[in-house]
Amino acid sequence: MHPQSALLNVMIKAARRAGRSLVRDFNEVEKLQVSVKGPANFVSAADKRAEELIYDELTKARPGYSFIGEEGGSRPGSDPSHTWIVDPLDGTTNFLHGIPYFAISIGLQREGTIVAGVVFNPVTDELYFGERGKGAFCNDQRLRVAARRHLMDCVVACGLPHFGRGDLELSRAEMMAVQPTVSGLRRFGASALDLAYVAAGRFDAYWERDLAPWDMAAGLLLVREAGGFVTDLDDGDQILEKGSVLAANAAIHRDLLKILTTLNR
Repeated sequence: MHPQSALLNVMIKAARRAGRSLVRDFNEVEKLQVSVKGPANFVSAADKRAEELIYDELTKARPGYSFIGEEGGSRPGSDPSHTWIVDPLDGTTNFLHGIPYFAISIGLQREGTIVAGVVFNPVTDELYFGERGKGAFCNDQRLRVAARRHLMDCVVACGLPHFGRGDLELSRAEMMAVQPTVSGLRRFGASALDLAYVAAGRFDAYWERDLAPWDMAAGLLLVREAGGFVTDLDDGDQILEKGSVLAANAAIHRDLLKILTTLNR
């Protein structure tokens, strides 16, 4: 087993605590699927509850750190050099429909750099974690990105914007351009897990636009620590600022970027 630092232990404890709450709620959601009204209000309460559990756990252990969460927004702390970036339920639509592909995502930013990340799917009990310079792991397995060199052998995950949010035309154009060059395109609907799957070598690559920092903070650290390459879609390092991401091994990253940037000019 990888010896976890005190910092990672804090993050993992928070993720597991929120995970127990989400699993209980998820089991309720599955029962609510058959009702006409559906579980939407219930899910937004589940989301908020999970974030509060995470906030309590992290703040107890590191009282001064700032906190940015999807639900509660920004809560500045006395130590502005450290910020938790948290998505208590990434993959809300999946959760809402009883689909077990969702995760808790906790990233830690120090002086503007992501230094630790945890992504936890409480239904499969897969816990992805990593620290800068120390590698990435799933449970007790060391992670490595896939080694495929040719796009035609690759399964690639992507985004698919909701109607009215994001650039649908560009999204369709990107998929049309990438699809003939790869073995398969996938849309799973939880960016933190998509990035964790790239780190684990399950997906060869993943790209998406119009994401929030909490969708990506933990996942991008995992990919880098698993030997992968992560940039924004302009091949820069402003992933959290621009809200776009491309993650893969170096060769596949280069080839996909070529296709995607040609479209974007």
